[in-house]
Amino acid sequence: MKRMRLPAVLLLCLALCVTAGAEGVTLYTASCFAGSDPSGLAYAELLSAFEQDTGCEIRDDSMESSENWKKKIINDFAAGNEPDVLFFFAAGADSAPILRRVVPLDEINRDYPELQLYEEELFREADGHVYAVPVRPFWEGLFVNTELFERYQIELPTDWTRFMNAIRRFREEGIVPLAASLTDSPHYVAEMAVLACADIGEQQARPKTAAEVPQSWTEAMGLIRELYLAGAFPDNVNATDAGATTALFREGKAAMQMDGSWFANGLSAEEMEHIAVLPVPRKDGKEQNAYIGGVSMGFYLTHRAYDHAQTRDPAVRLLGWLTNEDNRKKLSGIELSGMTGETAEEMTGNGRRMVRPIQDDMNAAAREVWLLDCIAPLAEGSMTPEDCWARVMAQNPFE
Repeated sequence: MKRMRLPAVLLLCLALCVTAGAEGVTLYTASCFAGSDPSGLAYAELLSAFEQDTGCEIRDDSMESSENWKKKIINDFAAGNEPDVLFFFAAGADSAPILRRVVPLDEINRDYPELQLYEEELFREADGHVYAVPVRPFWEGLFVNTELFERYQIELPTDWTRFMNAIRRFREEGIVPLAASLTDSPHYVAEMAVLACADIGEQQARPKTAAEVPQSWTEAMGLIRELYLAGAFPDNVNATDAGATTALFREGKAAMQMDGSWFANGLSAEEMEHIAVLPVPRKDGKEQNAYIGGVSMGFYLTHRAYDHAQTRDPAVRLLGWLTNEDNRKKLSGIELSGMTGETAEEMTGNGRRMVRPIQDDMNAAAREVWLLDCIAPLAEGSMTPEDCWARVMAQNPFE
């Protein structure tokens, strides 16, 4: 990835130009750098620094990432209430509804060549344009509290037999085996259930009809019921939220948690001494050769700001400020934990591959049916896996 550092004199000139045109201007921003997100403080500090340097006022509407947050962003765009600068998902079903209201990077680079905003090929949309500047690579895995495993003399869940044994043993000891919410953040369990049952080719399938849905996807939805009956989840798994379940894990009241690199970046060095990240084991006993991961989010500039003389220059400079080399590192979480780079390297070693989440390629309606309408009923046994996929595929998720 090629990056350019602007000469100090040019940076000073840019800052002076911004100050001259930004005094009294208000910009609206939105992101998921909020709540438990470990980069939330860095994001707030960057916005504050921009305000102080330019005299521009920023009104930020950031919320913790969730299905409801995604829906809010898309609804705001549909209602013409989008922000000027947005941090959101790219090159998937989530970004499709907002593309006509955001500015392609090649257009910004043409008008502001000094910025040289990076165009990530993975973010290229179906129309051939890149609209978002990438900031946050990610990976997801099975976090385990090694201290609890050692205390109760339980083998780490390196295969399916050990995984199910750990669930049984921790339940007997009064420890929640797997911290999870199936209503607030069900995507971890849903995606990783598929990884437990499907090979890479099947996981990456994007069927057009219900008949084309891989059998392993159906088995994966049945697996959620199996885990529920085995006592894997908190007793209130269908009535709790991600904040509460994360607290269970961090306080040593839960032994395992399915989560991502953003969670690792928020853990202290002391906490990381007794936490390991493992691949979700395959149910068929074969070695797991995949992790969920990739690059999925970046910063957008909207036409709301770009098409108006008063807000155009300040908004462009804010985009450049948030996505320069140093600030991208701050917001990616790389500087928050020494664990991220090493873990990513270990996770992709031994022939393992990062695979794109299924939900990232689904349209919003299908994803909502799968994650919000299906997962909790599947666990409770009030919906069958076949009915789940029939409902999802009725939404034409991958078209």
